[in-house]
Amino acid sequence: ITCSLFEGAWVRDETETYPLYQSSSCPIIDPEFNCQMYGRPDSGYLKYRWKPLNYGRFNGVEFLLNMKGKTVVFVGDSSYGVSISFYRAPYLDVDVVQGKRILRLEKVGENGDAWKRADVLSFKTGHWWSHQGSLQGWDYVELGGKYYPDMDGLAALESGMKTWANWVDNNIDRSKTRVFFQAISPTHYNPNEWNVGKTTVMTTKNCYDETAPISGTTYPGAYPEQMRVVDMVIREMRNPAYLLDITMLSALRKDGHPSIYSGEMSPLKRATDPNRADCCHWCLPGLPDTWNELFYTALFY
Repeated sequence: ITCSLFEGAWVRDETETYPLYQSSSCPIIDPEFNCQMYGRPDSGYLKYRWKPLNYGRFNGVEFLLNMKGKTVVFVGDSSYGVSISFYRAPYLDVDVVQGKRILRLEKVGENGDAWKRADVLSFKTGHWWSHQGSLQGWDYVELGGKYYPDMDGLAALESGMKTWANWVDNNIDRSKTRVFFQAISPTHYNPNEWNVGKTTVMTTKNCYDETAPISGTTYPGAYPEQMRVVDMVIREMRNPAYLLDITMLSALRKDGHPSIYSGEMSPLKRATDPNRADCCHWCLPGLPDTWNELFYTALFY
C-alpha cells in the first residue's frame, strides 16, 4: 500500500464529498490559511481528489474509538479517552544562552521524554532549515562541540535528521509505538518549473492566480533537495519510520496556496502586490486535508 498510496493524480470530484468541510464551520482555522474568508474568488481548487487506490475517508469518531486509551503525539482533543498532543518544534533542540539562540544539532530536547510514552508519533520538518536573515531560527549552531554563526541549511538538516533517527532507533519501543515522518511540503515560487516548454508570458513570479493542479503524475520541476536528505536518513534507520511521502502529490498542487488571500496580508497589499503571495503554506480546507486522509489510511489500513 505504501508506494501506491502516494502515486496517482488529482481528479476533479463534483460530488458533495469535497471539500470535506466548510471554512465557515471551522472556527479554529488560522486566518493565514482561511483563503475563502479573505477573498479568494475561485473554489474549484476545493474539488480535487487524490486518486491512487481507494484510501480511507477520515472519520473522526472512528479515529477516536480505534485509538481509545492511547496517546497520539499530533494535535489535540481528548473526549474519547485519546490523548493527542502537538509539539511545535521546528528543530529538535534550541537553547537560549546569554540572549542568543543555540541550535544543538546533536541533542533532542526535553520534549523527547514525553514522546517516549506515545503510541503514535508523527514527525515533520522542512522549510525552517532554509530560512535566512530575520527568519532564521538560530544565532549559532552547535555541532561536534564547536559553535558556528552559520551553516549550510542542507548540512544542518542532515545532522538534525541523523540525530532524530538515532534517537528514535535507541529510545522508541517499536513494538509499542508506530513512528511516521511526513515528507517535505513543497513551495511554488518559480512558475518556470511548471510551465516547461510553454511560451506563456509570466505575469508574476509565483503561484498567484493559479486555479488548477498540474496534470499528470509527476512534477516537471526539481525534486526538493531536502527530500533527498530525508529519504537517505530514513533508509539508513535500523527500523525505518513510515514515510508519509506527500511531496510529489503536493508539488502538483500549485493552486492550493493562500497566495494573496491570507489574513496575514492587508487589503491594500492584496490589491496591489501579488508578488508577495504566500506560495509556501496551504489553504484550509484544502491539500492538508488529503494529507490527513492518507495518514489515517496508513494508520488503520
